[in-house]
Amino acid sequence: MSLIAQVKQEIDTVLDLVDETQLDAVAPLLTKEKRIFVLGAGRSGLMARAFAMRLMHIGYTPYVIGETITPSVQAGDVLVAVSGSGNTKSIVELTEKAKQNGAEIIAVTSNANSKLSELGDGVIVVPGATKAGDGVKSIQLLSTLFDQTVHIVLDVLCLKLSRRDHTSNDQAAKEHSNME
Repeated sequence: MSLIAQVKQEIDTVLDLVDETQLDAVAPLLTKEKRIFVLGAGRSGLMARAFAMRLMHIGYTPYVIGETITPSVQAGDVLVAVSGSGNTKSIVELTEKAKQNGAEIIAVTSNANSKLSELGDGVIVVPGATKAGDGVKSIQLLSTLFDQTVHIVLDVLCLKLSRRDHTSNDQAAKEHSNME
């Protein structure tokens, strides 16, 4: 079997294990009236940024924690925190701070029993392999399988939101960068 076929099989295995009702459960927390903050370290952070970009395309107000133009997290805001292990110290600490400030938390992790999951008002478990060796085993390095499948799962969440909000592809395209 080719490497591409093996990677595709791994992705399919993880996606088959994702409980789509978890996406439905967190969707009500995400509305266009709320500010949505995303958080993650390393490649998980890149997946969080990709999610923020897609949220912007469909009419939401996302911010990336750590950017210089990101405002303070306050009551009524939502934080989407992404961590494969769910125990990354910096992510857990910042999530605790957001919760203390009154934000609702959506935890995205491979570990349903993690500190991040405990903090979540909603949890999306994506059981792809992480650098700690958690989740579905993979031929890929470190957390690649988790990152790949988180990207897909969060894009599916955006698709659900866009359908709920009746946001068309044409509307999303109008929000796409025109400075390319």
